[in-house]
Amino acid sequence: MDAVFWIVLGVVLAVAEIFTTTLFLIMFGVGAFAAAGAAALGAPVAFQAVVFAVVSALSLALVRPVIRRNARSALETGEQPFGVEAIEGSSAVVLEPVDADHGMVKIDGELWTARSYDATRRYAPGERVQVIKVRGATALVWQDDISAPGELPDARG
Repeated sequence: MDAVFWIVLGVVLAVAEIFTTTLFLIMFGVGAFAAAGAAALGAPVAFQAVVFAVVSALSLALVRPVIRRNARSALETGEQPFGVEAIEGSSAVVLEPVDADHGMVKIDGELWTARSYDATRRYAPGERVQVIKVRGATALVWQDDISAPGELPDARG
């Protein structure tokens, strides 16, 4: 029965990692699976907890830094970026006034909610901006000093 508890905990932590993508919860999931192995071998609950703690701590201290160091973005490897990486750095056209609280821009033909990266700046409709960062479904934008006048709105800076 103890093994089932650890397996369920490991699966829950692994699924939670999918939503966080921090490589933090999965290390505890590995510890839970190790504790499930100890439970399957008939180890007492106290030993199972120690196995969980030790394997989780070692995973966090030794494995996670190696994975994070070797996981590089598409921009660093020279591959074609996709998703958020493809949008960051793009040029956009302001459709509705953009300030620290609200706004709308057009990025590569798609409408995005936007906020000013600098809370003191405000951008008027028709202005060109550059996407600095994406948080959730909101683009944080800054003045576009790179694009030339007459350049298409979906061009990259």
